[in-house]
Formats: sequence, structure tokens, C-alpha cells
Amino acid sequence: MRKITAIAVFALCLFGNSLLFAQLHVSVPVSHSVYYILDQAEMRGLCAPLPAVKPYTRSRIIEAINEILAAEPRRFGTLSDSERKMLDDVRGEFTKIEAGLDPWKGMYRIETEGKKGVRFSGDIGIAMDSLNSGAYYQEDKKTYLGTDTWGTLFFKGDVGEQFSFVVDFSAGIMKAHRGVLGTGDSYATELAEEEAERGYVNRELTIYSQPKAFFPYTYQKRWDGFIFSPGNLSASGMEPWPEGLSIGPSMLAEMTGSAFGDMLLLRFGRFQREWGAMIPGSSIAFNAAARPFLGVELLFNPAPWFAFSSLTGVLEYYNTAGISDSSMTFQNAFSIQQIEVNYGNNFHLDFGSTVIWPKRFELGYLFPLLDNFFYQNFIGDHDNMGIYMNIRGRYPGLGSIWFSFFMDEMEISSMKSAFKLDRHMFAYQTGIQTVISGLPFASISLSYTKVEPYNYTHTRNFMPWYGENTMDTSYTNNGVCLGYYLPPNSDEVKLRVDVPLWFKTAGHFQYQLIRHGADYGSQQVDGSSLISELDPVGRGDKPSLGKSFLKDGAYQWMHIIKIGGEYKFGSLPLTIFGDMGIAYSYFTTISQEKYDKYHPTLPDGEGQPRSSATGDYFKSTAYILTLGFRVFK
Repeated sequence: MRKITAIAVFALCLFGNSLLFAQLHVSVPVSHSVYYILDQAEMRGLCAPLPAVKPYTRSRIIEAINEILAAEPRRFGTLSDSERKMLDDVRGEFTKIEAGLDPWKGMYRIETEGKKGVRFSGDIGIAMDSLNSGAYYQEDKKTYLGTDTWGTLFFKGDVGEQFSFVVDFSAGIMKAHRGVLGTGDSYATELAEEEAERGYVNRELTIYSQPKAFFPYTYQKRWDGFIFSPGNLSASGMEPWPEGLSIGPSMLAEMTGSAFGDMLLLRFGRFQREWGAMIPGSSIAFNAAARPFLGVELLFNPAPWFAFSSLTGVLEYYNTAGISDSSMTFQNAFSIQQIEVNYGNNFHLDFGSTVIWPKRFELGYLFPLLDNFFYQNFIGDHDNMGIYMNIRGRYPGLGSIWFSFFMDEMEISSMKSAFKLDRHMFAYQTGIQTVISGLPFASISLSYTKVEPYNYTHTRNFMPWYGENTMDTSYTNNGVCLGYYLPPNSDEVKLRVDVPLWFKTAGHFQYQLIRHGADYGSQQVDGSSLISELDPVGRGDKPSLGKSFLKDGAYQWMHIIKIGGEYKFGSLPLTIFGDMGIAYSYFTTISQEKYDKYHPTLPDGEGQPRSSATGDYFKSTAYILTLGFRVFK
């Protein structure tokens, strides 16, 4: 990968000459509320279509806001005074401040004239954010507390008007206890004897609950690599998860340049991204909830109706067994390409391909103009491929409707059985969003997402470059899915109402129904976990590789209701936020006779014995309250 780094640095240095221009090109985090505002303005036809590749740079956001403020009144699209104030506030946040100390932004700004008239401007600053949550479980009569508190030191700046960079270092205190649910199998059925001889191993794994103190599927780990308990900062104290109070580091960095009148953007850095999201946070191909990784990114957007993007980066291992052993079987890179076509604000289509590939100097995946999916046919079947598509129709000022599809693996000859055979691994989402008139940038959205069994997973295989080790090429980074935040064999109905009042001050209501196949216990359903592995042979005819959602084992049902908001103090660099609500969960099971139909066992002595899965299915009612604050953010 040294050669990849050298190429990226050379390209950025090349672009650092007279071709580059414009203001700050550093990225705005995908969690920032400005993306919601831009999405609403775009839905109302107040600006040209924006790329479905995030994050945007500061200069791109300022450009879009200026376009929105200058937009002519349209049907359902006229800006209210409150909306103009919100846009002015966010534009002010991204505008350069005067040189010197600004205590209300926690920054010291440097402006200096460098050699040959090239100016340098830089910001040195601090920030802090804290998320604290507690949950009371009615059945257990237990209370769980959790925290995720981080202090940040950053340095960002511009070299002339051509090149921008940022270095962001954070240290955190966190606690996110999980309960042990039981054990499950990587292969939920027995492997035939010849498969065991080829090195495929059925692993018995400990299955954990979602963090008990937080709303399900909302907690995102921010530490890099490992964490420590406060009393043991040695190598032996490296832990994978903050079951108790823990401390850990995080570091993000980026170098970015823009060329050819801002048509071409080249980024090299480690930060969170989201591609192909029809509303913020919704992508099933490359979601904002994925962990950051170091990558080289190219974005070409010559006109509002067309964009092309390419990214290649190095993924990070999940530290479950130490810094050396855990990484022995996860040495992967990731490449993704996306083409976008727009017809005004009325129609959007994007499609792309992805690949998880064990690290080597593979020129085809590094070359942005050669499609990943086709390239694998040139070099052999060693990698985990995927393709995806998003279609969205909009009536400006009224609302939008969309459909998204991600395909991990399918077989054309048996497409009629796509919902009956495990070998068809895919995810899809359909949704609708509409404007709430009379309230500034308010909206209501309803979506349905389905993730089929084994989607985002991949069987461990021997690779020509790694000797005797079988390599894990699942669609994950640092143990977290790159796609949607739900595990395989799940679906979700989500209803959300967002009501911003002014910039960084908003309210919301959300209801979710999430159903997920049990990945542990006496009625575990195969393909329900990111560590699941599909049997390598006989995928089309084994009875054990059939599927029937909600009818082939135990399923957890979650009803999650919450209401929350945030408030930014006008005179202080402080924002407070919170959510309160209920998470009600229970399991459904089937008769043993029906379960055996989908999970038959082989006669004794005819294969590798299946491990004994343990764990109880339960009902729980959790009352959850989260409170947090941000300073200088």
C-alpha cells in the first residue's frame, strides 16, 4: 500500500499548482445537520441537484447555500424568514474568521504570507461532545448507564487557494455494556466431510446484545483499534469493547484539492462517508454509520446532471483477540465506484459497484475508470463483489419517493426463488418523504428496508497471497457493516418526523419496527449475523439453505418509539440534545418440526458436528433517556 500512498501524494502535489482554486476544501462531517437542510432545499427545487456522495466540502456547502438564498420563489418553495435565518447561521459557521483568538469558537486563527506570495491560513482549536444514556429494564428491574464523551484537538487550514488539510485527534471516555445472549455458529448447519477437509471450520461464537443503555442500533464506536480500562494501560489491557468504563483514542485526517473550476475533487484521508443515500443516513451500500478508513477518493462533477466518483481504501481489523491475532485473517482493501444522472430536481439515478479485496497491489481496483465487477472476471474469483442502484423521483416542493437495491450475490438461473434460497443475498429499501408546509424545513418520511440472510457476509477462503490463513472478506470495517446498520436477515419500518425551528435547534419523532432472525440459541436462523458463512458447496439444493422470513426459526421483534431534539444557546458555544422513549422487544418461535425442515442435521459420523447453540429468548421493556452536549461543535 506504500505505492498507493505515493501515488496519492504525488497527485495532490500536482494539483497543488495553478489548477487548484477556492476556499476551504476540508470535509464537513456526515453527521452535521446541514445535510438535512440541504436535502430539504433540494427537494423543494431551491438548488441544483447535489452529488449523492458525502461528505461535502465547506466550499461546496457555502456554494449551495448561496444558490438557495438567491433562488427565485417557486411553488411550495419560497423561503420563510426563519429558513433564511437558518441558512445565514450555517453559512456563518463555515465562513473564515479573522486572524487571532476567537474564544466563542474555541479556535486560534493564523494568517500569513508565505513564499512567492502564497498565503497560508490555519485554525488550531478544541471541541468536546458527550453522549450519556440510561435505560431501565422493567422485567429485570435493572438500570444501565452508558457514556461516550470525547475531547478533540484539531488543526486545519489552506495552503494558498488551492489545497486544504485537517488533522483531528480525540481522546474519549466510554461505557457501553452489552449482555451475553448465548452462543451461535458461523455455519448454522453442518459442513460435509469434504468441506471440513478443505479447511472450512464451523466456529462457535459468543453473541452479544445491543448496548443496554442506548437505543438499539444507535451506538457507534468511535475509538480506533482498541481501548483500555483506566487501571491497565499496558499491551495486556487492550480491549475490544467498553463493557466497563474505558478510555481510547481516535484520529481523523484529510488532504483535499479541487481542480478545473471545482469540477474535480481529489481527497486522501480517513473520515466517515456516505454514498447513495436517498435521505441522510439511509444508504444500504455505504452508510454513514460505517467506521472511517484511509482512502483515496476522486469526485468528478462537471454538470448538475452528471457525477462520477471513485474510492479505494484500506479497511481496518476488529480487535477481538489482540492486535496481532485479530488482524491475521482480515487484511482487506475496499473499492467503490458510482455514476449519477439527474434530470433537474425531478429524477435521480445512481448505480455502482463495490469490492472487498485482500490487500495486494491490484492495479485494476486502483484504476477508477475500470469497473470493479467486470475486473474480477479478468483476475479470478477471489474477492467479494457487490453492485447497487438507487432511483428517486421528486415533485419539487411536495416530496420524493425512492427505491434502493444492493446485491451481494445472486444466481440468475434461480431468480424465481430469490426469497426462498439463501444463495440470493441482497438488500432493498423503498421510501417516501414529504414536506410539512408552514414549518421551516420540516418533513415526514416513511421507509421500509429489508436485508436478506447472508447479505454483507462472505465465506472465509484461502487466498494465493496469504498461505495457510483463511481470509475474512465480509462487507465490514472494524467489525461494523459498511452497508446498512441492521444485521443480515432483518427488516425495518421507520417513520420519522423532523421539525427544525432554527439552525441546530430542532425536534423529531421516530418509530421503528425492527425484526431480526435470532443468531443464537436453539432456534437460531442461519445467515442472521455479519459473521455468518454460507456453505461453500451445494448452495442451490441443500434443504438447510432455504429461507422463509419469520417462519424458519426464532425472530426478535423490536418496537422503538422516541422523541427528542436539540437546542443551541445563542450566546454560548454550547448545544444540548437528547432523546427519550421506549424499546419493547420480544421473540417469536416455531414448532420443532417446522424448524427441523429448514435446519436438518446430518447422520452421526457424516460430517463436522454442529456446535451446541445456547441462549434464552426473552421479552424486555426498556425506558431509555439520552442527554448530551457539544461545545465548540
